[in-house]
Amino acid sequence: MRRAILAVLTGGMLLGSAACGSDPKPSSAPQPVTSARTEATPAASPSAPDYSADNDVVCRRLDKAFTSGFGDFGKAIGKMIAYKEAKDKAGAAAAEKTAAAELQAVATEIRKQVATAKNPDLKASAIVSVGKIETSAKNRDYIEKIKTTKDLDKNLKNQIAEWLSPVAGYCAIS
Repeated sequence: MRRAILAVLTGGMLLGSAACGSDPKPSSAPQPVTSARTEATPAASPSAPDYSADNDVVCRRLDKAFTSGFGDFGKAIGKMIAYKEAKDKAGAAAAEKTAAAELQAVATEIRKQVATAKNPDLKASAIVSVGKIETSAKNRDYIEKIKTTKDLDKNLKNQIAEWLSPVAGYCAIS
């Protein structure tokens, strides 16, 4: 499953970058020539802090949180599918509720793992992921669409990519 998540993220990033390449071409109309004299002034740019070592530590913790948390979520979804196929509505509803609780647990763990992150941008991105996961734990429409393993692949890959995309720029979540 870890490779599937990475493949989904990579595909999503490629689609995003392809969309950026389709910007309209600039006009070929001649541009007015200006005679204003400009002087090169060096921009005062303070050296940005190097968060790379801390990012590595935080990203390893996030990878572990995503992997173990989504594993428990996947088990609950598997049970839900089995109950749905057996036409056991009560069992399916209970498994769906468990899956939502597992998602909430993933969100809580991610929040815990980034609490001490030094990079404010990584921390903010992880909190965006947390928000997306928490929203999905509450609004379970995508879970209700999953009735078979075919549905699982179709519905869950996109959902996982959405959850992980905010931190993908900082961490190579596998």
